[in-house]
Amino acid sequence: MSDLHVYDTTLRDGAQQEGLNLSVSDKLAIARHLDELGVGFLEGGWPGANPKDTEFFALAGRELQLHNAQLAAFGATRRAGSKAADDILIRALVDSGAPVVTLVAKSHVRHVEQALRTTLEENLEMVRDTVSFLHGEGRRVFLDAEHFFDGYAADRGYALEVVRVATEAGAEVVALCDTNGGMLPGQIQDVVADVLSMTSARLGIHCHNDTGCAVANSMAAVEAGATHVQGTINGYGERTGNADLLTVVSNLQLKAGHDLLPPERLRDATRIAHAISEVTNVAPYSRQPYVGASAFAHKAGLHASALKVDPALYQHTDPGAVGNAMRTLVSDMAGRASIELKATELGFDLSEQPQLVVDLLATVKDLELQGYTFDAADASFELLLRKAIAGEPVSYFDIESWRVITDARGTDEALSEATVKLVASGQRFVATGEGNGPVNALDHALRAALAAVYPEIDKLELIDFRVRILDATHGTDAVTRVLIETSDGETSWETVGVAPNIVEASWRALSDGITYGLIRHAVPVR
Repeated sequence: MSDLHVYDTTLRDGAQQEGLNLSVSDKLAIARHLDELGVGFLEGGWPGANPKDTEFFALAGRELQLHNAQLAAFGATRRAGSKAADDILIRALVDSGAPVVTLVAKSHVRHVEQALRTTLEENLEMVRDTVSFLHGEGRRVFLDAEHFFDGYAADRGYALEVVRVATEAGAEVVALCDTNGGMLPGQIQDVVADVLSMTSARLGIHCHNDTGCAVANSMAAVEAGATHVQGTINGYGERTGNADLLTVVSNLQLKAGHDLLPPERLRDATRIAHAISEVTNVAPYSRQPYVGASAFAHKAGLHASALKVDPALYQHTDPGAVGNAMRTLVSDMAGRASIELKATELGFDLSEQPQLVVDLLATVKDLELQGYTFDAADASFELLLRKAIAGEPVSYFDIESWRVITDARGTDEALSEATVKLVASGQRFVATGEGNGPVNALDHALRAALAAVYPEIDKLELIDFRVRILDATHGTDAVTRVLIETSDGETSWETVGVAPNIVEASWRALSDGITYGLIRHAVPVR
């Protein structure tokens, strides 16, 4: 689509994030998502140096059908004092079958002398020999000039010579790496412009986010003439992470006018970002630019009033361009416009019911004063909205009573037992559930009581539970807010409960979560 390369290094550099551990099957799944997104190059790892990565490339050759991306194998230049043709790690790069090889090379004099423990001349020969050998083997060769910007500051002439040697030996791209992540956009722009003026290299950029500037630095490099951008999905990476490739690509395409991805693929960005989060088991960052759940969420009543007239008044771009959507948050900051917009978002038209809007707004503000939070619990707000419209709450069951007993003996783990008594479909049910805590026990008991009348409840699962003490000055006598997230395996929703008793607050959020799940699946009241 463009002269700009989009190069993803999630599977290699992103995998170095603390707490992130990808299996081979995880890497294959992520690779398919990235190919679907339309990235041009997909760095799979370091074959030969890492058994898992070696296995990944072996399986990729048989199982990974790429339609948009070219697979890249990562490795280092040959060892000092040897030949590239005789280096087993260089041979492993060839044997990986990847059509692209990305080599990391030292471009900082101190790193050459102190980390590699070789001479500056030998380092240049290592670059020349390795690039030439791989080019001769029919591979497209990219070179990552490690610590380039720090190296440029220490010895500009030597850093430039590394770029020249790599290019003359056949490297198609030389990516300048801000490995320590310490640069600022102006520095990046000046250095990239200088390197372009002094060499014939096609330049790339590889930024880390230690100053919070990885995306801005990547943009500055492109502005200065770099035509190859590296990054990771969701900004994964060591320390504070790499440049978030989705943010960089969205900025370049939607703001700077570059055609990096077909528009229909960019519209998959939000879905793919979240799908990869599921594979990595790293929770999505709600405030992530473009694709975060809060990226186009509006809370202030003043914003909502303007959004009713034209969404562009408070949004920098169309959220649909990246597969996201505008959300209105209902809170004590809400005005009537917020209530109307949120209702429309949920499928209810309140434009002809001004008094209902006024009354519902007053109810929301009163409940928020008590400790409820509806901007974090859309499902609870929808139940409140349905109650206001119908004049009564949606009721799949009527609770007669519930209780929880927690028993701990000696050093054994405590066990909770809950009993729920309720009426559903005209029948009275009494059920008991055990769990590793009172909420878990209540969840089991409620499900047991409802299963005969509402078998659809089996699809619903409590997946998250969060507690907040609202008035810490009262200590254990403080009001407690509980947020519960429930899932049906396809999506999830949050409900809120507030009470002086943590178990009671949990019960309110739990029962609302079940009620909303049944509504979501269009289960009739029986």
